[in-house]
Amino acid sequence: MTQACREPREASLSVDTALEQALRDEWGRIVALLVAHFRRLDLAEDALADAFEAAARTWPETGVPANPAGWLLTTSRRRALDRLRSERVLARSMPLLEVEADLAQDAQRVLVDPGDELRDERLRLVLLCTHPRLSREAAAALTLRLVLGVPTPEVARLFLQSPATMAARLTRARKKLAGERLGVPSGSDLTDRVARVADVAYLAFTAGYAPGTGPDVVRADLAGEAIRLVRALRSLLPYDDPELDALQALMLLQHARRAARVSGDRLVLLPDQDRSLWRQEEIGEALTLLAPLAVGAPAPYLLQALIAAEHAIAASAEDTAWDRIVARYDELLTLGDSPVVRLNRAVALAEARGPEAGLDALAGLAVPGHRLPAVRAQLLARTGDHAGARTAYDTAIALCANEVELAVLREQRAALGA
Repeated sequence: MTQACREPREASLSVDTALEQALRDEWGRIVALLVAHFRRLDLAEDALADAFEAAARTWPETGVPANPAGWLLTTSRRRALDRLRSERVLARSMPLLEVEADLAQDAQRVLVDPGDELRDERLRLVLLCTHPRLSREAAAALTLRLVLGVPTPEVARLFLQSPATMAARLTRARKKLAGERLGVPSGSDLTDRVARVADVAYLAFTAGYAPGTGPDVVRADLAGEAIRLVRALRSLLPYDDPELDALQALMLLQHARRAARVSGDRLVLLPDQDRSLWRQEEIGEALTLLAPLAVGAPAPYLLQALIAAEHAIAASAEDTAWDRIVARYDELLTLGDSPVVRLNRAVALAEARGPEAGLDALAGLAVPGHRLPAVRAQLLARTGDHAGARTAYDTAIALCANEVELAVLREQRAALGA
């Protein structure tokens, strides 16, 4: 292939890489600045999307600009101004040349040396997207779209909805926020809102690891975006938040196992996972985050992270410190009774003291869905009560609506014989 033939493809790859990086790193920053300037979520998002489309058309010919973020900010603000003019909203008092000069100056000053101004605007945007007026699911979707720049069709895929349904849901969420003030609350109000952001991030994270079907047995990309949101929030807050640090550690510990969670289109349970596939650099980062927190007061994310850490540092399932895990679950229950925590504690107790102890802990427990009878079936099988185990498996199979988990349950049921 001649040099002349190679150059266009190399330029294209360079532009694609630059656009990908800008979408990932700059979307939330630029949206925050546009919302701060124009006070309209829809205008900010549409204008920036137009700017990315313009970049995809022009950069292959003109080359990637020295400051891609500045180019995108300038172009998106021009697009927003054009739309406002067409809507007859823009005040006529500011001369066009002055507007253009202001755009160029802002693009260079704020994006090259952002300082506290940009940090504050991004924090306002994060907090706005998780406003109490929105459901947790809507807040999670809107945060992924506006703060992290995940395209609407991808958000739809991550939440197992059609693009049209997700687009309508995002539109409703934006309308609910119309007229809301972009601000950073103080004191306990800020603490409460940050806790909501954390809950939304963990909701998105757990949705990523809720077993799906086909190529989406797990959706590690959604979990990765949730981790990125918590990283961003930790960098934006004007103070240290131990529970956010613990949440980051918890998600990293669970995310580190992503390559071992699936084999083909099959789900691999924790005891059967190939631990050599676990990402040790992420485990190390999580353990570093946890080290100064472990001596602090018990808190939900911290205790869950400490439980995940016990699994991460064990050489095998058999070497896991199950007694320490049971103790952590006991601490969690002192913070708030939860059937799911009691179910997980029963599993750990069965590993620490035998299946009979686990079955005793399940007595009287009520948890919707298939997981409780599935756990009971496994423990009954370990005691040798295969008839009782088969009955419990039948109950779990009847309640399970997920094809991936159904396959696991049927295999376990078949292993017991007729």
